[in-house]
Amino acid sequence: MFRAFRLTGTLLVVAAMTACGGGDQSKSAKPESPSAAPDGKKVDSATAGSIAGRVVIDGDVPQNASIRMTSDPACASAHKDGTSQQATYAVKDGGLDNVFVYIKDGLDTKYVFQTPTEPVTIEQKGCEYVPHVLGVRVSQPIEIVNDDNTMHNVHGLPEANREFNYGQAMQGLKNTVTFTAPEVLIPLKCDVHSWMNAYVGVVNHPYFAVTADGGKFDLRSVPPGTYTVEAVHEKLGKQTQTVTLGDKDDKQITFTFKAGA
Repeated sequence: MFRAFRLTGTLLVVAAMTACGGGDQSKSAKPESPSAAPDGKKVDSATAGSIAGRVVIDGDVPQNASIRMTSDPACASAHKDGTSQQATYAVKDGGLDNVFVYIKDGLDTKYVFQTPTEPVTIEQKGCEYVPHVLGVRVSQPIEIVNDDNTMHNVHGLPEANREFNYGQAMQGLKNTVTFTAPEVLIPLKCDVHSWMNAYVGVVNHPYFAVTADGGKFDLRSVPPGTYTVEAVHEKLGKQTQTVTLGDKDDKQITFTFKAGA
């Protein structure tokens, strides 16, 4: 539960929310993280394996839109010639970054995982959200920080969770948010700067990653079983694969998105 005073004109909106993200999320939680709550079923590290791989893009990659920030001198000063590029298509060596990959189905419902209490950070830096895509656990806090010497507001538009709109009138202000239900992906935007957007994947287990370094991901300490793994991109949509892990099994998979699909 959180309180919010909505933005009216230039009135500061103060609010609290929790979220997760930041840093390199191409690797899911390390083996020691998927520990169980006292009354839950624990993952046996002696039999757990991994699901790793890449997300690649096939075809001519669309050019990211150019962003002109001259309407706000504080934004323009952070970028050469006052312009930047949207982060929609982040491609390296044919691999597509900023794709949210997670186990969508197949986990034994008896598993209960401890939720991290340390917040993950989303920064508003140079009038862009950093990171552009992040993952968080249900009820894990996200700290959203204004690093710019200008006004921002953070407008979350979930469907399964509660909408929020928090104003940050000056540099250094921050809000903490949490999500109470799984949802992939939740869009964030800034109503002050129309080009600013980010996406949050919210899940109730530690088996998720955001592709990085050429589309790579790695889901670790996964118990034996048959799973539906889903990859989600903000524009290119969703793909799923079925993966069966035996004891101490390590599987490699590849998702291929068609450019312009």
